[in-house]
Amino acid sequence: MIRAEYERWLAHDLEDPDLLPELLRIQDSEDEINDRFAVSLKFGTAGLRGTLGAGTNRMNIWVVRQATQGLANWVLTQGGTQTVAISYDSRLKSDVFAKEAAGVLAANGISVRIYDVLMPVPALSFATRYYSCNAGIMVTASHNPAKYNGYKAYGPDGCQMTDDAAAIVYDEIQKTDVLTGAKRISFAEGVERGLIRFVGDDCKKAFYEAIEARQVRPGLAKTSGLRLVYSPLNGTGLVPVTKVLNDMGITDITIVPEQEYPNGYFTTCPYPNPEIFEALKYGLELAKGVNADLMLATDPDADRVGIAMRCPDGSYELVSGNEMGALLLDYICAGRIEQGTMPDKPVAVMSIVSTPLADAIAAHYGVEMRHTLTGFKWIGDQIARLEADGEVDRFIFGFEESYGYLAGPYVRDKDAVIASMLICEMAAYYRSIGSSIKQRLEEIYAEYGRYLNKVDSFEFPGLSGMDKMAGIMKNLREAPPAELAGIPVKTVTDYSEPEKTGLPKANVLIYKLEDGSTVIVRPSGTEPKIKTYFTTRGSSLGKAKEKKDKLADALKPILS
Repeated sequence: MIRAEYERWLAHDLEDPDLLPELLRIQDSEDEINDRFAVSLKFGTAGLRGTLGAGTNRMNIWVVRQATQGLANWVLTQGGTQTVAISYDSRLKSDVFAKEAAGVLAANGISVRIYDVLMPVPALSFATRYYSCNAGIMVTASHNPAKYNGYKAYGPDGCQMTDDAAAIVYDEIQKTDVLTGAKRISFAEGVERGLIRFVGDDCKKAFYEAIEARQVRPGLAKTSGLRLVYSPLNGTGLVPVTKVLNDMGITDITIVPEQEYPNGYFTTCPYPNPEIFEALKYGLELAKGVNADLMLATDPDADRVGIAMRCPDGSYELVSGNEMGALLLDYICAGRIEQGTMPDKPVAVMSIVSTPLADAIAAHYGVEMRHTLTGFKWIGDQIARLEADGEVDRFIFGFEESYGYLAGPYVRDKDAVIASMLICEMAAYYRSIGSSIKQRLEEIYAEYGRYLNKVDSFEFPGLSGMDKMAGIMKNLREAPPAELAGIPVKTVTDYSEPEKTGLPKANVLIYKLEDGSTVIVRPSGTEPKIKTYFTTRGSSLGKAKEKKDKLADALKPILS
């Protein structure tokens, strides 16, 4: 069966010149053939993601066409405008996959609005809402290594597709033969027939205006003298981030030259992820050279941003996603109260794996903090609920520990463009009053306690990896640990039981310990790994870290 599918691909006109040589190269290796054809990439709420290459278990034009036909079948049942928005990032073949998707949609009589240049995730979410689309497609693999690409699907609200809709699309994909089942016309024909149109300047302008309207202290940055080093990590952030920063008055921006322009090979770092030091290394060296106040980096699809802040001794310190979430929440609340722009009954939202420090800050400012499952679509869902009640202006901020932030309801996914703007505005403000981000963070810790939040990952590669992960989670449920590192487990919350949590079902376990520490175990939804999230609190950073290390050591044999 697997070999027969391989032979079918080998005999087919594969169109992409990279695919046939790959198939010929593996013809004597059953393991290589099985790896590509034993399974198909699964379409879920995060869409598709996989290694580039030939086969049903790879990202290629055939899998993209098949997925888009499944999406088209769903769109055709939805009424509305019968329109889909498309954007793409700088990854290898992203532009090709975007145009292939457009050709399939057009062949099904569905209108397309596609960006004429690469644009980030938030721009796709915005265009989906702006044109009242039935769906949106973002071709990206986020911060994965260069050999990956992916395909995120969005619903009409500009949020990543719901479980129910994704399940229907997946069923339609399975009914579609990967090589012969998709309808398709060329991109050029779709344009000629008026079915494929580019996103207009009016939409792009509205996107930037929506972001810039969320400044907390408009005009302040113009006179701050803030000096910034910025890296788009060879992705989509260069144009939108620098435009918004220039518009708000921050012009002393030095771009990391090796990471300035789109480059899907990501030659300066193996993993273009602003969470890790290797991705920021070039920027940090440059920041030291120009004595920058701040070094900032956005990931390839510009939905996440990481920073390094200058310390009083001239060194630079990376700021975690949890720390930046707490800093931005504090800055937005204090600033909006000062400016008289805080709405009545303000609402902030964060994921269940993010820091409890944000709960304390929200309570201090009288802000309702809502908790959601991991995945920014759940934060988007909370915005949608407010919108349905006519109270969307109550939403002031949402964040996840994985460097995703949003301030405002204009899009329904994390947005590194507005996050970059607010981080720089915050840095400019603290600079203008003789302070700094570093100083304010230390003040927050002094006021609320020294929290430490760390994430570890256990990888399970290969075809058996998912089964092994499932077995570990099953064992944890059937035989939950009574203690971790000698600390008794006080409560266990199993998010696979929605009747007990009040949230949708999720494969997440949260252990609250007697000393106030928290350990969360969650399989990744997009990668073959189990993530563990630790929150510890101590009288000093050292004490909090000591607790975390002991808990991590206790978990290793359980998750190995």
